[in-house]
Amino acid sequence: MGVIGVLFRIAGALCLFLYGMKVMSDGIQQAAGDRLQRILNFMTGSRLMGVLTGFVITAIIQSSSATTVMVVSFVNAGLLTLIQSIGVIMGANIGTTVTAWIVSLVGFSLDISVLALPAVGIGFIARVIKWKYRNLGEVLLGFGILFLGLDFLTKSMPPLGNSVNIIASLSNFGFVSSLIGAGAGLLMTLITHSSSASTAIMLTMAFNGVVGYEMAAAMILGANIGTTIDAALAAVGTKTAAKRAALVHILFNVIGTFWALPLLRPLLAMVDILTPGTIGAIHDPLIPAHLAMLHTMFNVINTLLFLPFVKPFAALVSFLVKDDRNEALPEHYHLAYQSGALQDTPELNILRAEKEIRDMAGISSSMYARVSEVLRTLRETEDREGAVNALVGEMKEKEEYADEMREALTAFIIECTREHLNRRSEHRVSQLLRIIADLEDMSDDCYSISLLLERSVKKNHIFREKEMEALGPYIAQVEDFLGFLQEHLGKRLTPEERGRAESLEADIDKSRNRLRKLGRKRIEAGVDVKTELLFIDLVRRIEKLGDYCFDITGVLSH
Repeated sequence: MGVIGVLFRIAGALCLFLYGMKVMSDGIQQAAGDRLQRILNFMTGSRLMGVLTGFVITAIIQSSSATTVMVVSFVNAGLLTLIQSIGVIMGANIGTTVTAWIVSLVGFSLDISVLALPAVGIGFIARVIKWKYRNLGEVLLGFGILFLGLDFLTKSMPPLGNSVNIIASLSNFGFVSSLIGAGAGLLMTLITHSSSASTAIMLTMAFNGVVGYEMAAAMILGANIGTTIDAALAAVGTKTAAKRAALVHILFNVIGTFWALPLLRPLLAMVDILTPGTIGAIHDPLIPAHLAMLHTMFNVINTLLFLPFVKPFAALVSFLVKDDRNEALPEHYHLAYQSGALQDTPELNILRAEKEIRDMAGISSSMYARVSEVLRTLRETEDREGAVNALVGEMKEKEEYADEMREALTAFIIECTREHLNRRSEHRVSQLLRIIADLEDMSDDCYSISLLLERSVKKNHIFREKEMEALGPYIAQVEDFLGFLQEHLGKRLTPEERGRAESLEADIDKSRNRLRKLGRKRIEAGVDVKTELLFIDLVRRIEKLGDYCFDITGVLSH
């Protein structure tokens, strides 16, 4: 029962550590969610800015796996290019070393219980009371739980010479020990799905003398390979670009570990120079600090080695992962990035939803452009029935696709709300749901217009040339409003832009009233009643598209 008891205590301590990390990460995201979203705007072609972005996001959310999975999904959605993703992935590997520094500087040099228990108490109180800093209370609560888990983990480690002596004996085989250590670190990270958690375990094992300093360093290098598993899993079933981004993460970490293992002793000698103090016996708090320095130094050097070769690296990955010639718009909409990492980065996932909503607006706009094209040329078309039948089939397909987008995006956004969001993000979520509904209604109306044209052709109620000349400017006004909407979707409108939207809406309403009067006058003049009623119905449906645009701009103004 001795060994089993030790394993259960270690497992419980590790779970407490992981839970504390999640609580702290969630609190930080809620407190800084809007800032994180602004950080993502810096993901441009600049390599250094991409590295800085990856570093900052990972340092904040305390999970390189969450960052890289998010990057893979953003590349899959077209939100990031492959070149941009490389810098972010490199920065994420540096950002994940922050956890090791926190653990090494606080976890082993102080009596953790002196800090952890008060942090849990104060954090819990600050979290449950309703005040504007409750998110910081959650951060403090997570901090306390994390270090309580680390304290239990430290005390649960068996003393040197106990039943785990076999692990210590493996530290005496030179480079073979380094390979064994790297394999153990890889396996440990695959099991925990968190390089931060596995690194904390390695620091604890080295602190307690369970493994030697050099072997612990090799285990940390191995953990860099194990952390790529989440990106690889996230790329399953995605587009070619996302698979390439996942391969970037894998190759970057694997190649880095392969060059670092043979040079492990020179690297440790450099660590000893950079880190103050000389490592002593077991329970020396300098051991975790030196290992944290190795973790940081390795990832920084690896990034500096790869950074000048980002474009050749992207070319290599593109060569290894060929373009899928059969890759096209799927018949049915599927939001590829589901809730795999949703709980880790709920606020950042709102950005993904906004990207998909912009795509949905593009579909609605393309539907109207296609309807307008057929409407303008229908009178001169020889095969009118064939033209409207093709239009109806195309509009039905896109309308059904838009329906699927609405269902999937609504479910995705509601999934985001199940996590704790800050007030601004909660407000954005409600705005996005309203915009999705309006965009789907726009696709419905475009489909209805195509059915109206089909009916007019079948009953031979073709609009006269004068009527089409009157409709031309009206159609163009709605096209302008749709263009304005696409340009500003996802942004907060300025008072000037809001005034522009009001002007576009007013112009459309004026044109609608004028065209209605013309239709009624023609009816009174004895023109075919059914044709004119179809004309008035068409004017009404086109005007509704302008109304939806105005409703969405109203949402963007608040």
